[in-house]
Amino acid sequence: MSAVGPEDPSAIAAISALARTPRLLVALDFDGTLAPLVDEPMNARMTPDAADAVDALLDAPDTAVAFVSGRTLHDLRIIAEHDDDSPVLLAGSHGAEQWPPVEASPDDAADRALRDELRARAEEIAGRAEGAWIEPKEFGFALHTRLAGDGAPDVQDAVDALVADRAPAWRRRAGRDILEFAFRQEGKDAAVERLRAETGATAVLFAGDDVTDEDALRSLRPGDVGVRVGAGETAASVRVADIAELAALLARLAHERGAARE
Repeated sequence: MSAVGPEDPSAIAAISALARTPRLLVALDFDGTLAPLVDEPMNARMTPDAADAVDALLDAPDTAVAFVSGRTLHDLRIIAEHDDDSPVLLAGSHGAEQWPPVEASPDDAADRALRDELRARAEEIAGRAEGAWIEPKEFGFALHTRLAGDGAPDVQDAVDALVADRAPAWRRRAGRDILEFAFRQEGKDAAVERLRAETGATAVLFAGDDVTDEDALRSLRPGDVGVRVGAGETAASVRVADIAELAALLARLAHERGAARE
């Protein structure tokens, strides 16, 4: 079934049902979902409407909010303006990192050595196309080609071939103008399930804007609500046009949840 708009009667009914669940988890991608995509990734910030909607959800009764992102936990905390007192839960690196933090598993020295070698070689390849660059990740790296123009396909193919040859078991993710590779296999689907269990959520809303969010959207259960921000094939049941429309939907959910629990 195709995703419907937020004003469709079925979407309105789903949000109203979600507002009445005993314990709600709202899990949200960050870039492109709450914050506009920008040329300098560390400049990303939530729009004022999105930030207000998140605050309203945090004030709603029996409601947990989490950001679930491909960003490293370090970078996600910066762009989300997240300090140690923030009630927002975090899943960084597609769920391989989390906040509040847990005891880290022992480092795999061989994986990290290969990560560093492949990252250095990928940086050499990215240098062939002006505007292409490599983002270091805790468990791998990402190739960004948003500003690479006609040179993007060549560097994408070359980095793809490098990782396929040297690290065929690594997880590969493709999004808008980005290729990401990691030696850890966690995905946003597992992150949402972990957050569901940790918060005791009886229902979940997950929203995202890119291919990397579809794992989580496909994993949702009956009674949950998946929201796709923008165009593209999706497993979500609801589609919103942009961040502003998502913020309005989240604000409505917070309002209805508060009213339902009075």
